[in-house]
Order: sequence, then structure tokens, then C-alpha cells
Amino acid sequence: MSSYLNISFYKFVDISPEELPGLRQKLLDKCISENIVGTILLATEGINACIAGPRSGLEAFKTFLEQDSRFTELPYKESLSERQPFKRTLVKIKKEIIAFGIEGIRPRKHTAPRLEPKELKTWYDEGKKFVILDTRNDYEIRTGTFKNAVDMSLKTFRQFPIEAQKLPQEMKNLPVVTFCTGGIRCEKAAALLEHYGFEEVYQLNGGILRYFEECGAAHYNGECFVFDRRVGVDGDLQETSTVICHRCQMPVLEEEQKLPSYVLGKSCLHCVDGKVFHKEKIAESIALSSAHRHGDSTSPS
Repeated sequence: MSSYLNISFYKFVDISPEELPGLRQKLLDKCISENIVGTILLATEGINACIAGPRSGLEAFKTFLEQDSRFTELPYKESLSERQPFKRTLVKIKKEIIAFGIEGIRPRKHTAPRLEPKELKTWYDEGKKFVILDTRNDYEIRTGTFKNAVDMSLKTFRQFPIEAQKLPQEMKNLPVVTFCTGGIRCEKAAALLEHYGFEEVYQLNGGILRYFEECGAAHYNGECFVFDRRVGVDGDLQETSTVICHRCQMPVLEEEQKLPSYVLGKSCLHCVDGKVFHKEKIAESIALSSAHRHGDSTSPS
């Protein structure tokens, strides 16, 4: 029986710089008292969290958090696991709750329209002509993505503004749906696309995780990378057998674990030749990227 409830959530909301240290301590104390483990990011632009613990503790945490009117009606995404997916409790104050590096993109003031998961499924079912844009990093995408999704080959989300300018001009006249793990990256990505002149931009509400909740794996190939010990979840939000290579920190799928290059704790197909790809960046992301990780995390995504 699954023992741990995993929740991820984010919200773009104004928090004054003076409030941040006190809010950080309050959230940290509550997490510790309720045996909640995971990461919460705070910034003047809002909150982003991926945490796990006993259901009773998380319900108490939600009640505590929602005593602040700014944090009511948070879009919680939930899943279950048999083990605690996080190692420690961290509440950090950051410049941004999802690193982007572009001034003037403030989802609190403006964000692109949200497309509900069931509506996206209908678009696929009916053969609607649209572009679906994966805003996640390349190592996440290799575990799975939507049918016909555009891979921008991002090493970090900070590359999105540059790569978005390279997208074909004809895309600007088509409906474009951005998506990520839990939705948070799309809040900024979709708004930036509008700024770049894309005429009809949507963000997948709740990201892949909410899509899985409502539609399963329909039109989705593979699994969803999540920023915790589970590594990946399938369309039923169940943990998969994908693991992280201890040497290079790349996800290794079940079939890849059968290759001679995979030696537990030593190497995988990504680093067997001596190269170590993305190790620092992935470690940073797992500490809390962009989901999670449903959001778009689970990653504050």
C-alpha cells in the first residue's frame, strides 16, 4: 500500500521582500512538525513546491498555508508512492520561483489562456492542426512526450527565450500549446511567445501531471520525468522502473538498463565513453527546477 502522498503546487503572487524570511521559517517549521519532506521555493513573484509526507500531515500543511489569503485555491497535483521520494526538507528564497532571466514577463499580471487537458485530448482526437511545444529540458523529454511535440533541445529553461526566437515563422499563425511537467514553466513560456508575436498561444493547464490525472496517457508516448526519487511516472501516475545514473545523473529507461553499458553506480549509455552530460544542471534541477517541479512537477514545473 502506498504510504506517502506527494503534492506539487505553485502560484504567482506578490510577496514583499521583507516578508520572505519570516514566511520561509514558518513553512519550514510546519513541514518539520508534520514530517513533510521536499523543497519549497519562495520569491517576490510567488511560491513553488514539491513535497511529500503522510496524508494527515499534508492536509494540515494545506490548512496552515491557506490561512494566508494569497495561498487559497492552490492548484495541488497529487500522487502516491510507497517510499519517501525526497531526502530532506528545504525552503529556499530565490530571485525567481522558476528561473527564466527575462525581465517584464510577470504571470501575476498577464498569462496566456489555459487549455484544459480534456480539450487538448479532443484536439488530438479530432485531428486539429496545432503546434504542441515541449518547454522542458532535453533529458526530461527523452523519457517521454506528447505525440508530434516540438523538442527545442533545451539544456536549461533559461535557453527558452533564445530558442523560441528560432522557431519557424509559420508557427506564429497556428495555435501553439506549451506544456511542461506541472505548468509553471508554461506560465512564462506562453507569455513570452505572445510577446514574440505568436498569435494564438495556450498553456496546458496543470501540465503533463494533470493531463495524466484526467486523460491518462492518450496521445502521450512514454513516461513523465519527475524531480524526485521516483524519476518517472506513467499515465496512471505510477512510478516507473526508470532510474538515474549515479555517475552522469541522466535518466536511464528500463530497456536501457539491459545494455552492457549500464553498470549500476558506474556507467550508462550516456557516460560509458567517459563523457558526463548535464550532471551539474540536472542536480540543480532536481533540487527544484522548473516542478515539479508539478509545474510543471513531480516538479515545480
